[in-house]
Amino acid sequence: MTIKIAVLGAGRWGVHLVRNFLAHPQATLVAVVDSNENRLADLRGRFELNDTVVLTTDWGTVRQLPGLDAVAIATPASTHYGLIADALGQGYHVFTEKPLTLDPAECIELCRLAEKQQRQLFVDHTYLFHPAVERGKTVLETGILGDLRYGYATRTNLGPVRYDVDALWDLAIHDIAIFNTWLGEIPIQVQATGRVWLQENKSNPPIQNLHDLVWVTLTYKSGFQATIHLCWLNPDKQRRLAVVGSNGTLIFDEMSGDAPLTIQHGNFEIRGDQFIPINQRSEVLNLELTEPLKQVCARFLSSVMQNKPDSISSGWNGTQLVQILTALTASLNQEGIPVKVNNIQ
Repeated sequence: MTIKIAVLGAGRWGVHLVRNFLAHPQATLVAVVDSNENRLADLRGRFELNDTVVLTTDWGTVRQLPGLDAVAIATPASTHYGLIADALGQGYHVFTEKPLTLDPAECIELCRLAEKQQRQLFVDHTYLFHPAVERGKTVLETGILGDLRYGYATRTNLGPVRYDVDALWDLAIHDIAIFNTWLGEIPIQVQATGRVWLQENKSNPPIQNLHDLVWVTLTYKSGFQATIHLCWLNPDKQRRLAVVGSNGTLIFDEMSGDAPLTIQHGNFEIRGDQFIPINQRSEVLNLELTEPLKQVCARFLSSVMQNKPDSISSGWNGTQLVQILTALTASLNQEGIPVKVNNIQ
């Protein structure tokens, strides 16, 4: 059995989806839709696509292709709701880039529509399929770090700058998803502050004031607190996340090449009125390095064939993250006041 799939959006991420679905034995790429004809022409040449693969600028010519089973959406977040609703309405399974939509109410509506149509709504949270994240969760479950105390993450680079969402919506979802997965819980309260430099428009703030820098604080019911630094105009590229415990720190550093996951062991011994560092050593955790997106695409196809929601990437899981981002936006727009997070399922 193969799943006939159409990819909507042939930009930076859409190209990778095309590559992975072409390579998977249980997928058949039947169409690619993109508003840019040059992109489509480049795609045809790069992957040597034959004439059986429809390349078009018009979703309307694809939405009723005979035998189409699923749609993968890699378009701007602001377009997700309409495209997903239409695809589900046509009876297709849907794979979509994060975030699911920009509105929790729309997310809930789409999840319920998918259930009504008995179709799968799958959100691509790629980092949750990274071998370092999967191994990290296993490590934390062993209790080797002792009592978990706090976490921190940094996600910076010089671009790409988005024009539909700010740095919070573009970047934070990755680290929030990792913290939630590693801790096995979601935040109960959030805070955010930020700055706008590149797209500041004081005459029309709701539309153009997209934050380039955002500081996020997540507070969990367990008392664990995480801080996230997000910026898309910092040439110091970092992709680093850590959880600190009483016996050491687990670090996921995507930029560290062959050793992205390490434990820095160490704790204190009290001698009189002094705290003496002991047991200090660094441990590199071995990983089977595979492409996370390859695993994501395989999980989506498995979910479709079983017609069963994925435990990591279901629409409801995506909705939960959108709700957290919405609460963070409320805090950001009110100069960092704490905002409660409610479970909207």
